[in-house]
Amino acid sequence: MKNWTDGEIFRAITTGVSKDGHALFPVMPYQYYGRMDPQDVYDIIAYLRSIPAQENAVPESKADFPFNWMINTLPEPASPQQRPDESDEVAYGAYLINAAGCKECHTRVENGEIREEEAFAGGRAFPAELGVLVSANLTPDPETGLGRWTRQEFIARFKSYADSTYEPRSINPGDFQTIMPWTMYGGMEEKDLGAMYAYLQTLKPVVNATQRFVPY
Repeated sequence: MKNWTDGEIFRAITTGVSKDGHALFPVMPYQYYGRMDPQDVYDIIAYLRSIPAQENAVPESKADFPFNWMINTLPEPASPQQRPDESDEVAYGAYLINAAGCKECHTRVENGEIREEEAFAGGRAFPAELGVLVSANLTPDPETGLGRWTRQEFIARFKSYADSTYEPRSINPGDFQTIMPWTMYGGMEEKDLGAMYAYLQTLKPVVNATQRFVPY
């Protein structure tokens, strides 16, 4: 991105419009990033600028019909918000949950659209090489969600991947897999993870038992 201006990077992150004006494939959840505090986006850009340059010619993305037409209707103007004060734990947690795009993976999709009435209830399927991964229920339902999880258990689940000695084990056919980026979230501060837990506990409980991994 050495030939991109900061403004062009900002537009791509927050609106899904590339340097040359074409719509970006929404696998990058710019719909969520567009609601971030602009200063946080500026900080991300500053970090990206600090990464040593690497030569890597990435093939151009191509979408099949009719999505190659539909994708052009997806970008929308950013609707930035101010990052809540950390003292308002629930609001701050909601902000972090949005920035992490948790709803995108932890909500069932129908005809390419997030089912808002099932937000955070899990059940979204992700076909993988050795089976189908299914996202977990993050609502505070006591039987199928996070209702019986304590704050410390929630934080510890992430922090178990923060140890620098952790090494992912090899995966064999039929073994459970995950696309959850545990090692990345494991580096977050405990207060931030705690705020995310606090927000998730305010959601309406949804009964939705999910099978995390279905091997082929």
